[in-house]
Amino acid sequence: MDILSAISIIVFAALVHASFQLSVSVLTLLSGHAIGAARSHAKLLRTMNGFIAGAIVMTMLLLASFALLASHIETPPQQTAAWTMACGLLIGIGIAVWLVYFRREQGTTLWIPRGLADHLTARTKATKRSAEAFSLGLTSVLGELLFIIAPIAVSALALAALPAVWQLVGIVAYTVISALPLIIVAGLVGGGHKLSRIQKWRASNKHFLQFAAGSSLIVLAGFIYVFEVLALGVDL
Repeated sequence: MDILSAISIIVFAALVHASFQLSVSVLTLLSGHAIGAARSHAKLLRTMNGFIAGAIVMTMLLLASFALLASHIETPPQQTAAWTMACGLLIGIGIAVWLVYFRREQGTTLWIPRGLADHLTARTKATKRSAEAFSLGLTSVLGELLFIIAPIAVSALALAALPAVWQLVGIVAYTVISALPLIIVAGLVGGGHKLSRIQKWRASNKHFLQFAAGSSLIVLAGFIYVFEVLALGVDL
């Protein structure tokens, strides 16, 4: 795999990761509770920044761990099998996103089990310090692992094909792009925009986000199958 193809896969997968909404939902809840408790603007910003830092660190750790595992896949038959399984994972999760990602009710209630949702909601109410927000950011990423595992896995396979310097570039690029929605929400809230408007936009566009995320996973699977699985098969 050439560098351009690998980076393209990583960037596209990061954009798909960014379209998922659990961390954004938790951040808006956290911000809403902080604003409702009349905390200072500086404390609000520290809390949001702590949450974003936690989400970034967990994303980076997951991607680096998967990339380490992928680096042990060395022979062409192993690589073909790995990419084929990655395509199947992308398609399966893409269909699942179409069907179940948002619950069939008003608002932006997600697929996650009610026990986990109640836990995250309780944590957002109890979180007052940036260290607690950092921990909550870590948890929010793990809570959506069932879906983000697909873009992370294909990015790890692409990273394993890159030289060491480009691997670092790929990890940073993926992490920053996947965190863009959090950074944007924090910037809007920090700039004085109302959370109600942000939530209204999310509720109005949830079906588009759901369709785009699922479709993007399937498109990515098609690209990988054509340019990696079939190409490796020809090389064999």
